[in-house]
Amino acid sequence: MQIFYKTDVGLLRRNNQDYCLCEKLSETLAWAAVCDGMGGANGGNVASSEACKEISRILKEELKPDIGDDALGDLMQKAVLSANTKVFDMSCEDDDLNGMGTTVELVVVKDNVLRVVHAGDSRVYKITGDEIIQVTTDHSLVQQLVELGQITEEEARFHPSKNYITRALGVEPTLEIDCISDSFEKGEIILMCTDGLSNYFSADELLAAVRSFKENEELAQGLVDIAKDCGGSDNITVAVIIND
Repeated sequence: MQIFYKTDVGLLRRNNQDYCLCEKLSETLAWAAVCDGMGGANGGNVASSEACKEISRILKEELKPDIGDDALGDLMQKAVLSANTKVFDMSCEDDDLNGMGTTVELVVVKDNVLRVVHAGDSRVYKITGDEIIQVTTDHSLVQQLVELGQITEEEARFHPSKNYITRALGVEPTLEIDCISDSFEKGEIILMCTDGLSNYFSADELLAAVRSFKENEELAQGLVDIAKDCGGSDNITVAVIIND
């Protein structure tokens, strides 16, 4: 298993409110967390970084190679909900941080199984052969409009309210999360990203971009570079887990 990640401020923002941490624990066990902060320059930075650090702290203490499936699912939820409490409490204690929050994508891959805990509009994709699957569903206003049949997915990409999310870590004392599991076989790729990447691509375009790189080591940086070539209007974060 291989993990690569890259985060970049982009071309128009003054600071980077994205944050990413990841770790490979063995050839069959790895995790990654991607967060995209919001709530002003300071708030967004703090929310995303503190959420990732709290998730990392708990996983480093409790994620072991022999952990059972049920225990792993419980641990992932515990880590994300603990991060929610930490960020929310910080926002209540400091007026400068009031209202801050962040998207969260936590992925753990273990023994050819993918597990995801998700809130917000950052995304997790699975790439297998010539197929790309969006594993997560955006928690956003435009996604609700798509599900209601009021706009198409293509229209959603350019909708003026596309950045309005309906769930975020740290905004409320409790957080509703999606918990997802799927297979993760040899040769497959997990791609995690903030909307600084996904806003520029349809799924098919993203698949083509991934397949344009011959070396795995090029993927994360290469996708960031493509997003910047397309305008780089937001912070860009990409994490890639490859089951080789």
